[in-house]
Amino acid sequence: MEQFDAHGAHVFLDYTGYEPQQSEDGKWMLSLMERAVDACRIRRVHAHVEQFDGSLSPPGFAAVVLLDESHVTAHCYSEKGWLAIDCFTCGGSDPNALADLIHQYLTERMPQIILKRRQHQPRFLHGGE
Repeated sequence: MEQFDAHGAHVFLDYTGYEPQQSEDGKWMLSLMERAVDACRIRRVHAHVEQFDGSLSPPGFAAVVLLDESHVTAHCYSEKGWLAIDCFTCGGSDPNALADLIHQYLTERMPQIILKRRQHQPRFLHGGE
């Protein structure tokens, strides 16, 4: 497990080329996220997904898995092929390991998906910084 100079970190993943996997692909994504959380042995406390049909919001979904250490989220604009993932842990778990697994699962299912940006942002820096 990675040691942080902070009490937690965010890992942001921005993708293009996302293709819906089924009619309500938010459920598929939520299941993928839960599987990654469980594989990293992070305790999940709640999970929810909202599928958007385009009537009030652009087509896509928003999914969240609440963790006892924070959260992992996915937001998709399916017509544009955009997928944004946010992994945040503020305890002993490594959000990079979680992001790595999500990336692995995504690319196994969608070889055409392109990771456009990956950013690691420390949170709650030690020493009052």
